[in-house]
Amino acid sequence: MAGPRVTLPLTGLVVVTIEQAVAAPLATRHLADLGARVIKIERPGRGDFARDYDTTVHGLSSHFVWLNRSKESVALDLKRPGSRSAVERLLDRADVFVQNLAPGAAERLGLGSETVRATRPRLVTCDVSGFGAEGPHADRKAYDLLVQAEAGLLSVTGTPQHPAKAGIPVADIAAGTYAFSGILAALYERERTGTGRAVRVSLFDSLAEWMGFPFYYGAYGGQAPVRNGAAHAAIAPYGPVRTGDGEQVVLAVQNDREWARFCAVVLEDPALATDPRFATNSRRVQHRTELQERIDQRLGRLPAGTVEDLLDRASVAHARIADVTALGDHPVLTARHRLREVASPAGPLRALEPPLTGPDRPAAMGPVPEVGEHSVAVLRWAGLDEPEVAAALGPAAPRPAP
Repeated sequence: MAGPRVTLPLTGLVVVTIEQAVAAPLATRHLADLGARVIKIERPGRGDFARDYDTTVHGLSSHFVWLNRSKESVALDLKRPGSRSAVERLLDRADVFVQNLAPGAAERLGLGSETVRATRPRLVTCDVSGFGAEGPHADRKAYDLLVQAEAGLLSVTGTPQHPAKAGIPVADIAAGTYAFSGILAALYERERTGTGRAVRVSLFDSLAEWMGFPFYYGAYGGQAPVRNGAAHAAIAPYGPVRTGDGEQVVLAVQNDREWARFCAVVLEDPALATDPRFATNSRRVQHRTELQERIDQRLGRLPAGTVEDLLDRASVAHARIADVTALGDHPVLTARHRLREVASPAGPLRALEPPLTGPDRPAAMGPVPEVGEHSVAVLRWAGLDEPEVAAALGPAAPRPAP
């Protein structure tokens, strides 16, 4: 549900982005949500290759729909001199330039950060790479699963027998989130100094930061946290329990006070709280198998509703394992009006209100664009005359109206 019309904090900001896949598009969509004008430069024809990841959203890609609302699409072949000249003109009017092309591609096109900032000192640039601009992996292509592997996420995710990747592109999301915050920090700095800054974010560095707990655990404990499926590697009991009616309830005991209440109220065995095998979290983790057997014996006979009532009485946090297909109907979203409608080439779609906005400051949430939908209008806005527009778009592109 949209709230009253308000001026969003990034209204008036112009972002030019040569982006693809997930990380950079996520960063720029966050900027668009907060009111920035985001001009997305795509390949003529198919555009951003994320458009072809799947066709599940009424023929559109779920990734593309998620990441590209509120953007204006300009289709340019950057190998054409007229197209590169058009990009330069757009950058002359931009506050922010974002790119996540293959390693070295921006520099070969004359669009490297140092080059474009040489004559535009107020411009904030953001380069999103896989493994950083320098170092032994700088020239490697990096996709989300590959970075999950290199950063150690697969070593701590899954079951003892089988490593598993995260079910969402966490390396991309981490990099997109840091790119977004890095851009905001650079813009704030520009307000004080008058000068822009080059922001550089890599998927590997971003996910490595998110690996902080297992990094310290492994570096100082001598071994990586054990893979425990949906259970926590370093806290017990903390994970799913199957109830008597076949449901799964996730419970989380965070400290010894909660453990004592859990034993007394939920397990109905107060003496278990001081059992030497289970009296501290470290001991509970050490004797996890025995502990889980005791919990299963008790809760595996009870229906999920009863288990939840007992956990509530003990003030122990819990949740049901839900199917993601029902997320849009979750009461935490629906009761707080966190779903909106956005336009798309396939018709109106439901979308989640982004976390930084809400009823008092609703996100922009404009349409998902077609490839090149805004090419002519944006290039005219940038000051190109009709011959320059034609040179930028090429002979197969739509002709400007007289």
